[in-house]
Amino acid sequence: MALRTLDHDTRRIAAGSARRRASILSERGQALVETALALPLLLLVSAGIFEFGRAYQVTQVLTNAAREGARVAVLPGATPDDVQARVTKYLQAGQIDGYATATVAVDQSATVAVAAGTAGASVVTVTYPFSFMVLNPLVNLVANGSLVGTPISMVARAEMRNEAQ
Repeated sequence: MALRTLDHDTRRIAAGSARRRASILSERGQALVETALALPLLLLVSAGIFEFGRAYQVTQVLTNAAREGARVAVLPGATPDDVQARVTKYLQAGQIDGYATATVAVDQSATVAVAAGTAGASVVTVTYPFSFMVLNPLVNLVANGSLVGTPISMVARAEMRNEAQ
């Protein structure tokens, strides 16, 4: 009787082992499906983080370029061409792709409030058409012809008081 119990237990363990082996093999397929579903989402989120980081960097360079342009515009005898050259040089140094497509508006006859009165000021506005490098093609794959893929107009403005002339 002891042999019979041992033999029965051995068969039961062997059957349990076969079931576990089959369970492990079926879980391999499940992990593959989960990876196939999660990986594109993970890559999309990663691309979004990089793209919005690049957009923030471009915004910072545009803001600094407008400020540099305003610093030139307030100098006595400065022309709008001088301001344009300074802004373009700054955008190029900031490694902005398509820096030549940026438009610069210069107003050297603006006024700014100072204490109880007003003073002459210069306003420099830099506009740049920003396009996402990775997200635009992905959006066009999903929704071809959507307006999401159009460039975003980024605008930076700087205002400074003119120096005495």
